[in-house]
Amino acid sequence: MTVRKNQAALTPEEKRAFTNALLELKRTGAYDRFVTTHNGFIMSDTDSGDRVGHRSPSFLPWHRRFLLEFEAALQKVDPAVSLPYWDWTADRTSRSSLWAADFLGGTGRARDGQVMDGPFAYATGKFTVNVRVDGRAYLRRALGEGVAELPTKAEVEAVLAMPVYDMAPWNSSSNGFRNNLEGWRGANLHNRVHVWVGGQMGTGVSPNDPVFWMHHAYVDKLWAEWQARNPKSAYLPAAGTVNVVDLHDTMRPWNDVTPADMLDHRKFYTFDTEPVPAASASQR
Repeated sequence: MTVRKNQAALTPEEKRAFTNALLELKRTGAYDRFVTTHNGFIMSDTDSGDRVGHRSPSFLPWHRRFLLEFEAALQKVDPAVSLPYWDWTADRTSRSSLWAADFLGGTGRARDGQVMDGPFAYATGKFTVNVRVDGRAYLRRALGEGVAELPTKAEVEAVLAMPVYDMAPWNSSSNGFRNNLEGWRGANLHNRVHVWVGGQMGTGVSPNDPVFWMHHAYVDKLWAEWQARNPKSAYLPAAGTVNVVDLHDTMRPWNDVTPADMLDHRKFYTFDTEPVPAASASQR
């Protein structure tokens, strides 16, 4: 069983195995296919039309399946690799270890945002950005420039306390757990992290930055935490809802998976610290 670990706890060998697997997916072209898929959905997901990956209840199960597919691709390269998660409530600055030259590399240089160090720097010749929103072929970041601070533990706790998964109108104006976690309302959790990193992370081609996978692995962990705390709160909507993916509807682009299939992460992987069920938490 795959165990997803906090990136801050990875050994130097685990970091190297993860980055090497990413570079191999890049070399074969597999990496760019994931970027293309994400960009296609984020561009087509709208508040008033068909929406699958974003601005909709299926944001969380869609990304869970997306990450599972990517993790499986990594494991074809190296079976020992799993997706680490980035707890941005704890590792909150550009000086955090994930931005070191031996892992993801740091922020971009002032004049053009180009990441100059680490395994994904353009100068290495191993990580050219091919799926682009402009003509620039290098990885870009602007850590902490688009927004000054990452979400706090208190802000996350407030969202985890929301008892309803989602509600009408099932888009970016909905006031439920999903939309507050996605970040279109309230404390702006997931979306704010994309903006804080900047560069490609602030665009539809955000998976170009390897931190995308670690960010979404943590968002996925927060969904699991919410489920453990709110065992009586179901995925919504259940059925008959226009333009969104109901509980037992299939999700594109796979067409062989429903949100119901994605509700229990433990069928696929566990976390190094598993969410504690509500009953157990109340007994501590």
